[in-house]
Amino acid sequence: MKRSASLGFIFITLLVDVLGSGLLVPILPGYIGRLSHHGISAAARDYGWLLSLYGAMQFLFAPLFGALSDRYGRRPILLISLLFTGLDYIIMALAPTLVWLYVGRILSGITGASYTAATAYIADISPPEKRAQNFGLVGAAFGVGFIIGPAAGGLLGAINTRLPFWVAAGLSLANLLYGLFVLPESHAAENRRRFSWRETSPIGAMIVLGKYPIVWGLTGALAAANLGMQCLNSTWVLFTTAKFGWTVRENGIALAAFGLIALVSQVGLSRLLLPQLGERRAMLLGLGVGAIECAAYALVPSGWMIYPVMLLGAIGFISGQATQGLLSRQVSEREQGALQGALASLASVTGILGPVIGSSVFAYFTSAQAPMRLPGAPFLLTAVLNILALGLAVRTLRRKPTARAKT
Repeated sequence: MKRSASLGFIFITLLVDVLGSGLLVPILPGYIGRLSHHGISAAARDYGWLLSLYGAMQFLFAPLFGALSDRYGRRPILLISLLFTGLDYIIMALAPTLVWLYVGRILSGITGASYTAATAYIADISPPEKRAQNFGLVGAAFGVGFIIGPAAGGLLGAINTRLPFWVAAGLSLANLLYGLFVLPESHAAENRRRFSWRETSPIGAMIVLGKYPIVWGLTGALAAANLGMQCLNSTWVLFTTAKFGWTVRENGIALAAFGLIALVSQVGLSRLLLPQLGERRAMLLGLGVGAIECAAYALVPSGWMIYPVMLLGAIGFISGQATQGLLSRQVSEREQGALQGALASLASVTGILGPVIGSSVFAYFTSAQAPMRLPGAPFLLTAVLNILALGLAVRTLRRKPTARAKT
């Protein structure tokens, strides 16, 4: 199979993952309420626990599947992930009680290795100078899925509440069949390495990767930026509703625009800027622009101003893939899976902590106890976290070289 076809499969795999989650966004809270026979407040708590439980399972098990992919190859891990993702959606579609939703989410979280194996696959088949650009597939899949998923989920859920689960299962299993028959292995046999249980825990994975010169500093920068993005994402609707009085329709349009801009940035803009700037400068520029963007969101006086700020923020999307490109250069071909597993585990931590921190900051600064009413406080926190990430990145890149690790 040609390299472009393999990248196409990886894009579809990531897209199916985002689409599956997006399909459930409009219907899952109501679905939980019907299964639990509780009111909206209790259903909201269960919804939050389901999201956190999935993130917790990813945190614990992503390094394990990253290490397994280094030992046995990317292809079997990708196929296992797609199989169990499809089974998860089937369990949720048939769930007679709320307990079965928890079972499905635990199963999917444990075996949800598609992101880890997919990004390692990208690293395997991309020359080092092209990795940062090809990592844009992750953001592109997010953008497309974020545009299509919630809209399709709302339409399908209006027909039947369980239909989005069946569609998500069908997409995952169809992709599994495609990969089963045509996807080649990307991880060469000579680059396989011994499996070590020491590296399968999140802490163990980070300790192993810490032997490389700039990994610690750049992963810290990436974690700070990801934490800020989670704070922003989890409070977006709360912020726009409280400050501008936006309706569900207005928020839907804005989120679709956000996804479209992310798609254009990751597919088009990054391919123009990364070769011109290089990964180092692209990462620093993206983090700096991201800080300005988030502060602007918090301070704009009118809702229509959100859209020009979004356009400015298109540049900020390049920082993530530039950072991943830099990180992939620091580890050997034998440890790309371990790197991606550690990064996925780290992202899961921010996914658990970010919503709690963001919503708590929002609640305080919109309460009577706050020194001033500031609905955009979580966005200002995100700006601060981007500045922190920028500082860590500058300090790391000044102190250490970025020569590629030997295999």
